[in-house]
Amino acid sequence: MLDSNTELGEFLRARRALVGPGGDGGPRRRVPGLRREEVAVLAGVSTDYYTRLEQGRHKRPSESVLAALARVLQLDETATGHLFDLARSVSGSAQHRTANKIQRGRPSMHRLLDSFTEHPAFIRGRRTEVLGMNRLAASLLTDFLAKPVRHRSLIRWVFMDPEAKQRYADWEQVASSMVGTLRLDAGRHPHDPLLAQLVGELSMNSTQFRTWWAGHRVVERRDGAKRFNHPELGFLEVNYEALDVAEEQDQTMFIYTTQPGSESEAKLRALSASLLADTQAKHN
Repeated sequence: MLDSNTELGEFLRARRALVGPGGDGGPRRRVPGLRREEVAVLAGVSTDYYTRLEQGRHKRPSESVLAALARVLQLDETATGHLFDLARSVSGSAQHRTANKIQRGRPSMHRLLDSFTEHPAFIRGRRTEVLGMNRLAASLLTDFLAKPVRHRSLIRWVFMDPEAKQRYADWEQVASSMVGTLRLDAGRHPHDPLLAQLVGELSMNSTQFRTWWAGHRVVERRDGAKRFNHPELGFLEVNYEALDVAEEQDQTMFIYTTQPGSESEAKLRALSASLLADTQAKHN
């Protein structure tokens, strides 16, 4: 499990380093960001109080203090939510969901995924685990459902499999974003031993993961674009939408689409037709 006290303090320190002091004409600082006493003054708390927060020695920051810190540290909505999650885990008010079980997707959701014959689609759960995917998504990414259950994490594939670096045209952007997504998960579920094991494994095997993890950036993507280098299709670009699965906590469906009339659309249609023909041939 991750240390809740340490996580809150490290997050505050990392975000404090990103906020530049006001222009006062003073000498350039050797250490970037705001000093502890500056954060304390701007947030309306004592320096000793704020220092104890960063050191994990104060366990019950109030919502008003957290809101003030979010303002001073210039946190966006996602980062502010993460700050509150970390504070709840420190105070002991977070739910202790051991969550040592692998999530499952509903059978109806698997049927829905299979019905998308022209669009890659998959369901992502906790720890970026892939809970279900259609054949187009398996061909565009990798067939996660053919892997052992404990190896179906997107972020694990991205950092541990050389194929992923070749598959994503913007690997660094994708990989760093996934680290931010895993950070959000860690804030919401600090007592998850499987997540802690995953973080440990990635930290042991990837310098880049360790660097990005230490930055405490948090990311929640709901839409955007991704670029792929497919071994058979070549280069293609897709747009994605992320939709929460109703009545299932921490499950999100991702659907990839292409621009109408684009070369990427033609390539995906060709891939879909090839997969369909392959399926029909197996049933004949």
